[in-house]
Amino acid sequence: MPRYRLTIEYAGTRYSGWQIQKNARTIQGEIDAAVRSVTSRRDFELYGSGRTDAGVHAAMQVVHFDTDAVRSERSWVLGANSNLPETVSALWAQAVPASFHARYSARARSYRYFILNRSTRAALARHNVCWIKESLDHERMQMAAQALLGEHDFTSFRAAECQS
Repeated sequence: MPRYRLTIEYAGTRYSGWQIQKNARTIQGEIDAAVRSVTSRRDFELYGSGRTDAGVHAAMQVVHFDTDAVRSERSWVLGANSNLPETVSALWAQAVPASFHARYSARARSYRYFILNRSTRAALARHNVCWIKESLDHERMQMAAQALLGEHDFTSFRAAECQS
C-alpha cells in the first residue's frame, strides 16, 4: 500500500495539543478527518513526527499515512486543505517509501520560544510570544542558557511508558 508524507503547519492556540483525545479538539484529529475525507476510507492511521502540547504552534511538521487511494500529490494537499480549519494547513505531499516513518525518519527538530519584553502587551503576536513586562537581565540569561547547549540525556524527564 502506498505511503504518503504530508507536511503541515498550524496555530495551536485553540487545540489541546497534537494527539487525539476523547473529548478535546486536537491537531491530529483535524488532520485525520481531513485526510479521511480525501481517501473515503475509515481504516488508516496517521503518524506524526512528534507531539505538541496544548496551545503550541508548528511549522513544517511531518505526518505520514498509508492508503490505497490514488491521488496526485497536489490533490492530497488541496483535498486536505479544503477540509481543514483555517488554523491548520497542509503545505505539500509526497509519495515516500514504505520504510519512511514521520517520527523515526526525522533528521532534526527545533523549537523556538519568543519573549516579548516591553511594558505593554502584544496585540498582533499575542498567541506567539510570552510577554514579560518586567526588566530582564540578559547577561544572566545568556550565561544560564549555555547549560542547554550540546547533547543531553533527558531520560529522567520522560514518563515510564514513553517510547522515545
